[in-house]
Amino acid sequence: MQVLIEREGHSAVAESIRAVLTRLRQEIAGREFDAKSLDLALGGLSAAVERELRQSLSYSLLPVINATGVILHTNLGRAPLAAAALDHVRNTSNAYSNLEYDLATGDRGRRDVHVDRLFQKLLNEDRVVAGLGPSSAKRSSAAISTAISTIVVNNNAAAVLLALNSLAEGGEVIVSRGELVEIGGSFRIPEVMLKSNAGMREVGTTNRTRVADYENAINERTRLLLRVHRSNFEITGFTEQPALGELAALARRRNLPLMEDLGSGALIDLRSVGINGEPGVLDSLRAGVDIVTYSGDKLLGGPQAGLISGHADLVARMRSNSLFRALRVDKLTYAALEATLLAYLRRDHDAVPVLRMMRLSKDEIARRVERIVSEVRSAQTKSALIMEVVDGESVVGGGAAPSAVLPTRLIALSHSDLSSDELNARLRAHMPPIVARVEEGRVLIDLRTVFPEQDHVLVEMLSAQ
Repeated sequence: MQVLIEREGHSAVAESIRAVLTRLRQEIAGREFDAKSLDLALGGLSAAVERELRQSLSYSLLPVINATGVILHTNLGRAPLAAAALDHVRNTSNAYSNLEYDLATGDRGRRDVHVDRLFQKLLNEDRVVAGLGPSSAKRSSAAISTAISTIVVNNNAAAVLLALNSLAEGGEVIVSRGELVEIGGSFRIPEVMLKSNAGMREVGTTNRTRVADYENAINERTRLLLRVHRSNFEITGFTEQPALGELAALARRRNLPLMEDLGSGALIDLRSVGINGEPGVLDSLRAGVDIVTYSGDKLLGGPQAGLISGHADLVARMRSNSLFRALRVDKLTYAALEATLLAYLRRDHDAVPVLRMMRLSKDEIARRVERIVSEVRSAQTKSALIMEVVDGESVVGGGAAPSAVLPTRLIALSHSDLSSDELNARLRAHMPPIVARVEEGRVLIDLRTVFPEQDHVLVEMLSAQ
């Protein structure tokens, strides 16, 4: 014990001893111990304390191998960061930085300028200047300024809260009944609306809402028209929903801003990777939406953040809201986001892991699958592990593109001595843990979400079964 105390400190060792003794007392109270059993238990006390100490002082948050094929797996941290993002975080966080300091003037600066300048380049491209956004006395009726500004808060729910509070506090927001969604963690649009101190006026029905429903509901208390993207489910069949252009035209006619909670905003055309029907941020802005809210760690492929992009004068109102300071993000997020956006500006989409995974073809994945299976079989002499190669589908996940699937090849595992759940638990117990999925009594491994440099870990683990 003295060696442990000298290495880890008296307090940590004492805490581990108390934890081990508490477990031992519970075991003794739960079953009968003879003298021999008690001697054995006490004899292993030192080893138990050392194990407890090692576990208590080790990290709980661990890197895992995502073999599920779910690209934006919320439980596994959503989008993995690009290498350049990690480098930029390290370089700007292990020293001081110009987070809120203007190097040109020597004066205090704004932290959001580091990414707003990049968003302006990405979101102001090819935009039509005239005719977008709500008319007002501050805007020219002939040529409305469409300069786009972006601010960053800690997640998309915070972005929605800030936008609603800034634009509609004390008034009403009109939203379709078919868009009153619930996202992960039981957070619901009506509850976010309530916290923003804006009233909600529901229009239409669950499956059918027309632009006339919005127009008929507008009154002297109306402050905002809201569109919520149904990102984690679909309504099919007898349905109707007004096009964004129709809502934008109504908003301009009635001098109201139009806001869209896009949820999982993409900065590229996802049709290029085989995903249809998932709108991007530019699609919404080009359709005439004034304010778009979306996540940083979903289809954008960056750090967790809530992004608010839209007309500069409306965004300025949110920036001056005291809630903005409460919801703002730190230098680590800005650094990771800045590096991610620079990859978009350079058109280096493969540098963003999420985009690279979506672009992988079935044939590319199949070649890696065959190589892994071949290497495992070559390493095995006699094994109870049974491997098959089968067709399958990967999904985007993270509340994005709920109906979109990407064709893939899977390694299907079964074991003569273990159930699928037991085999899956063995994968999770590996270091690093391997997280797969179980379907129809087999453990399925999808390499779409496994980094190529992790393939050797799968080979080593599977060869040992």
